[in-house]
Amino acid sequence: MYTAQGKIDQQALLEEHLPAVRRQALALQVKLPASIELDDLIQAGTVGLLDALRRYDPNAGASFSTFASQRIRGAMIDELRSRDWLPRSVRRHARELDRCMHRLEQRLGRAPQEREVAAEMGMGLEDYRRLLSDTNSGLLLPFEDIVAEQGEPDAGGNGPPDPFSALLDGQQRDRLIAAIESLPDREKLLIGLYYQEDLNLKEIGAVLGVTESRVCQLHSQAVSRLRGRLS
Repeated sequence: MYTAQGKIDQQALLEEHLPAVRRQALALQVKLPASIELDDLIQAGTVGLLDALRRYDPNAGASFSTFASQRIRGAMIDELRSRDWLPRSVRRHARELDRCMHRLEQRLGRAPQEREVAAEMGMGLEDYRRLLSDTNSGLLLPFEDIVAEQGEPDAGGNGPPDPFSALLDGQQRDRLIAAIESLPDREKLLIGLYYQEDLNLKEIGAVLGVTESRVCQLHSQAVSRLRGRLS
């Protein structure tokens, strides 16, 4: 991807990586409410790709594909955060749920069951599950928030360490692994199928023997447990 003058051909790089923008947008869209348009994600990701082209330093050692992928996803997540589509009441209840999970785990010494969490929050089981469904679409997995707090990746070597590398090599990785291992078996399996195997909700439901809506509830509950442990 170099010109005759030995410089990076940015137009060629742009055309080569545009399909990656769409792939990332599709992968992210399945985790979001139906109101989030695919074209909006693609547009944000394209801005991230253009930013990667502008900021990339080939002498820094990082490959452009890795650097661009992080910029594309980061731009999409920034766009989603800017929309703040969840009502404040739902966000408030989600924070209460995280605190409740953490409090019960400290008290019980184990992962609390659904009925225990519902009782602690002063609501019936159906209301609790409805809350899980409401909050599920607004949740990002904790490691994405951790990465966001540590800063953006830098291909020039002048900024903070690559947050993805820091996550993989540092204490946060160990904490996240420990938190995932502490999940109930079904929720741990769900997290693996969703984030590692890239199965969709219908496929996960078939594996677990539950409906898609139940998968959403279990996902929300698992993420809340993780947030409680990592907070």
